[in-house]
Order: sequence, then C-alpha cells, then structure tokens
Amino acid sequence: MNNIRVALAQVNPTVGDLKGNAGLVRKFIRKAKRAKADLVAFPELVLTGYPPEDLLLKAAFTEANLRALKQIVPETKGITAVVGFVDRQDDLYNAVAVLHDGKWVGTYHKHYLPNYGVFDEYRYFQKGERILVCARSGVRLGVSVCEDIWLPTGPLALQTVHGDVDLAINISASPYSLGKRTERDQMLSTRARDHTVAIAYVNLVGGQDELIFDGNSLLVDEKGVVLARGRPFVEDLVVADLNVRNIFRSRLLDTRRRLDKRSSSTGSDRIDTITLSPMPRETGKYAPASPPHLEEMTDIEEVFHALVLGIRDYFRKNGFQKAVVGLSGGIDSSLTAALAAEALGSSNVHGIFMPSRFSSNQSREDAEALARNLEIRFQILPIEAIYEAYLKTLRPAFQDRPPDVTEENLQARIRGNLLMALSNKYGWLVLTTGNKSETSVGYCTLYGDTAGGLAVLKDVPKVMVYALSHHLNKVQGGAIIPQSVLEKAPTAELRPNQLDSDSLPPYEQLDPILHAYVEEDLSLEEIVHLGYGKKQVREVLRMVDRNEYKRRQAPPGLKITSKAFGRDRRLPITNRYNT
Repeated sequence: MNNIRVALAQVNPTVGDLKGNAGLVRKFIRKAKRAKADLVAFPELVLTGYPPEDLLLKAAFTEANLRALKQIVPETKGITAVVGFVDRQDDLYNAVAVLHDGKWVGTYHKHYLPNYGVFDEYRYFQKGERILVCARSGVRLGVSVCEDIWLPTGPLALQTVHGDVDLAINISASPYSLGKRTERDQMLSTRARDHTVAIAYVNLVGGQDELIFDGNSLLVDEKGVVLARGRPFVEDLVVADLNVRNIFRSRLLDTRRRLDKRSSSTGSDRIDTITLSPMPRETGKYAPASPPHLEEMTDIEEVFHALVLGIRDYFRKNGFQKAVVGLSGGIDSSLTAALAAEALGSSNVHGIFMPSRFSSNQSREDAEALARNLEIRFQILPIEAIYEAYLKTLRPAFQDRPPDVTEENLQARIRGNLLMALSNKYGWLVLTTGNKSETSVGYCTLYGDTAGGLAVLKDVPKVMVYALSHHLNKVQGGAIIPQSVLEKAPTAELRPNQLDSDSLPPYEQLDPILHAYVEEDLSLEEIVHLGYGKKQVREVLRMVDRNEYKRRQAPPGLKITSKAFGRDRRLPITNRYNT
C-alpha cells in the first residue's frame, strides 16, 4: 500500500454520557467509511468524556464504558478504528483500543500520566509499559495517548527506532489556552522531523466545566509539514491521504535511524506487534480528501471562539437553555451578554438593569442600547427601596458607624439576590461578569456579583476584555457594544463618583503584574525588576493572597490562559507565606 487514507474524528463527547458518546463514535465511523478512509482515530477517553474525574472511582462506570466499547466493535467492519477508553485489568488505565474489521485486536495503555495544572491522572490511572505497533498492508502504525508524544524520549522513539512505524497516531484531550495551538503545532512538527515519521494527532473539541478543548487536529508528514488540520472549536472529520512511500524514501537518507538501531536495543522487548488482516480497497472510487484547513486565527479571535464554545457547551451539557445577566452599563457585563447571545441566541438571554441611587443615567442608557443592539430581553428592577429597607433594618446594629464598603456591598448582594430569584423562578442560569483582574485582587463582592452559575470572564484580564469588545464590534460591523461603554472610565457605581482607579492601579499596569504573579509565579522582587514600583507590587500581591477565600467560593469559570484560578492554581486559604 503506497497510500493510506486517514480520518481524524474530532468530536465533542459529554463526560458520563456513555451511550451518547458511543453513538457519536459509531456515527463518525460511518462517516469515515463513506469517505473511504482506511483508518479513523478518535480522541483520548472519547467513550467516557474527558476528564471523568472521580467517576472513575465508581466500578459500575468503568464496567459500563467497557460494555459501550464492545458494542462499537461490530461497526468497524471494513475499517480500522482507534478509540480512547478506560481499561480495567489489575488497575485502571487510560487506554486505546484498536478495532479492526469487526474485531478488537489490540490495546495500548498511556505511559506518561500528567499530574500538573488541570491534570491529576495519577489519582486514577496506572501507567502503561508496553509499546503497540500495528502492521496493516505494508504500513506500520504506532498508537499513543496525549502526553506520550510531548516527551522526546517517549513511546514514539521506540515505535520508530525498533518498530519501524510509518504513521504515529496520537489521540489527545489537550485543553485550550492562549498560545497552546502554536506550541502544539511546533512540538508535533519537531517530533515528525526528528523521527522521520508521519503523525496523525486527533484532539478533543468542546467545553467541559472550566475546560475548553479547541480541536485543531493535525496530520503532519515526515518533514513536519501540515497536510490537513481540523477546524478550531467545532466538530470535524479530517480526511487526508498519506504517501507512505515518501516516508520510506526519506528514511533511506536518514543515517540517524541506522545509528540508533545499532547503538541501542533498549526497549525493543517491550514492543507488541500485531498484524491487521488485509481489506480490499475500492481503487479509483475515492472521493477527494479534505483540503487542509490552515486558516490562522488571531489570539483575540481564538479567545472569542473559545468563550462562545465554553458557554454553549456548559448550557447544552447541563440542560440549561436561558441565561440571565445583570447589566450595569459597564464593559464586563456588556461583553458577557454579547458572548451569551452569540453562544445561545439572543432570544435566550435576559438582561437585568438594577439601578440604585448611585447609578447614572448614562449607565441606564448604555445598558438599554446594548440590549437593543443584541436583541436580548431587557428589564429594569430598581433596588433603591430594598436598599433603604436593608439600611433601616441594620441601622440599630451598625450603631451610627459611618458608611463604608459595607453599604457598597449591600447593593451588590441585593442585585445578586434578585438575579438568583429570577434563576429559581424561571430556570435561567446566572452568568457572573467579573473579569480575572478583579477576581485576582478581590475587587468583587462575595454573595453579590460573584453569585451565579458560570463566570464567563473569570480568566479574562481587563485589558483583554476591551480587546474582545473591540473585536466583537469589528466582526459585527458596528457598535454592538456602545462606544460610550468602551470609552468611559470603569466604575462599580456603589458610591458617589466612584472609579476603579480609586482602589486599583490602572489596568494597563495591574494586568502585567497579575500575569507575572499568578501565571508565572514570580516573586515580589522579580516583578519589581520588570519595572514596577515596589510599593505598588507589594499591595497588588497582598490583595491577591488575602482574597483566596473569595475565589474558592466563586462559580466555575472558563479557562483561556496558561493558569486559571480553580483547578489550575491551588493555594491554601490559611497561608502566612509572603513572597
């Protein structure tokens, strides 16, 4: 066989929906057959969804995933399918099943179990030891799982040196973060060139709680050139033809492989080779393969699509249909509502403006204009009478103490109560609107503007909020988010003439300091050396550290940076260490 037609099934499973996920696998196997593919590969743990977390500790769950896999096997008559599942033997394994022509012919266990950032696979899985190579009609295939290919000396090295693999198939569940696609592409191209092997990389797509998976599956030739790419942030079946003879020609000129084989036999005894029965091909009747999808997105375009996908899947997979957003007339709530309208449709988004004595006419006009532009439902619920009742009730307890942040927070908590009441009454999910800059330093009110079901901008710094808003207006061809919202100084409007800058450094300075401390773990002195004042940096770090208790009680938020609050960054609330 000089050519092999490869299909990458970039699908969006739901964690725990074993029946639905198995149906999705069968559906894409049939699509791959119609495309005349010889082989179709699915993402990591596609049957269980990723990450299944403590569902894996339920014996009935892992047994059900094995039954679901066995029901898929007959569907593979006439094709080879590589499917991610949980294997259960002496322990649990993150595994790959090789299904061929209606039979389950081989199994591979993931070797490298990530235990950093959002990953904690050592909590659930045992690491694999064996290497699997499949020979099909003159083409040698190697399989691996996600992290296995990120290490230069991982299973791929043994598969190519001792297993003579032509095509390495890596099934993955690689979460999105800004810059991850470029890093991943470079890594795969490097592996392909270093080992003179083609790589079929299939990645998960979709949202799962805080995580977003971007797809961007790839077929890379032995020179590191991208032959085909899956569309980002959507399900896709990528079909491409690989010329195996070209790989052999390249290897004839590559003396490194001969040297590696002569100098080392270490690991050769760990390779299991299985021969797949030949299947007839309908030569000359092939439909054209998928054209390579090589369109580049800017960083802001990526983040925009990631957030929309994260919102849509959080609602769809959890059974919600409608969202409610507290509109303040500010930039954060405006962007949150716009993203929700894009993800769910305008008719499924409710905007609520809740003015107090400190709310300006401009804020009301901006909130109304945004709602008109988005064509979302809009309602005004004044909070002044409720606020007066709170103050009257608390006056004896406050004992004539002067007003302070307590009275400010009362307004935020009243608004949170109203939004949650609407959520209870109508089944709407409350989207909180706080951004990463505010969440970092605790510029938010516990049980107030942090009350809700999903924090859309929790991992989006304030400067990026503006960039996303400008991008939205540009794409829509007009000022969907009113120009006055983009131009006015940020304010919480909880006291007269209040501005964010009264309590915080300018966001253009705050965001880089927060990035250095939260995402890069730099110390106070290291951040000062970047050019920031020591007093300013010390105060920012103090605010970050003392507000861990707030973040611990906040709703889940969509991850788009290299380190998000929550699963990604786990610090003790009780903590006296000062950097």
